[in-house]
Amino acid sequence: MLLQALLVGLWAGIAGIDHFNGLTHLHRPIVTGPVVGLILGDLTTGLMAGATLELVWAGMVPLAGAQPPNVVIGGIVGTAFAILTGQDPQVAVGVAVPFAVAGQAVITLLFTVMSPVMHKMDDMADEANTRGIDRLNYLEPLILFIFFGVVAFLPIYFGAAQAEQFVTWIPEWILDGLSFAGGIMPAVGFAMLMKIMFKWTYAPFFALGFVAVAYLEMPILGVAIVATAFAAYDYFIGSSSKAATETRTNQDLDEEEDYSDGI
Repeated sequence: MLLQALLVGLWAGIAGIDHFNGLTHLHRPIVTGPVVGLILGDLTTGLMAGATLELVWAGMVPLAGAQPPNVVIGGIVGTAFAILTGQDPQVAVGVAVPFAVAGQAVITLLFTVMSPVMHKMDDMADEANTRGIDRLNYLEPLILFIFFGVVAFLPIYFGAAQAEQFVTWIPEWILDGLSFAGGIMPAVGFAMLMKIMFKWTYAPFFALGFVAVAYLEMPILGVAIVATAFAAYDYFIGSSSKAATETRTNQDLDEEEDYSDGI
């Protein structure tokens, strides 16, 4: 268990750096979940928990000063809890969100404490001390790596057996409530995402997808393939129309130039 806890902590540290300083989206639950599953020896549960938690955080994006519950802590701790306790992935959502809220509060405090570093960089910029600025720039990723690594390591190494015993003590109605809440949270996350991205021009496609799943009982993969085909068709049609418009515009310009030369 020590090796597994260290590997999960290492992965959490990498995901934490990627969350604030990367563009690869390694920190998303859909990625962290399967990796945690591989480390803990249950890839299937890791995939299921990661996919469920990804829907929860789909619409939770940081806007200005509003910071959502931390996606890295929620994704990794929630997936690990589901695997170590043998619970349904939806129950893991009810556990992941409180951890994520607490983790984000600590991160906000951490960034507040680190704010004087910016003023130190301003002084170094006035002195043209670029090497000092470079050194300070490595400080924040290092602190994030240590923080996320420790937060992921401790519950797994010290809390695996205790968590399993704790689950056996929890009344069934509480577990059912967590499972019910876990089933609602992905819908809430997806609704938040639609509120940001939805356009009425896309409403017919949304209706088609709903009919395909609710009435035709198509699997999600089949609906995703059909949606990809629609998106690809729209993209190629739009590209062709744009190219045709540019061609006509160039022809009109050539004709105007020829007319001007004739005059």
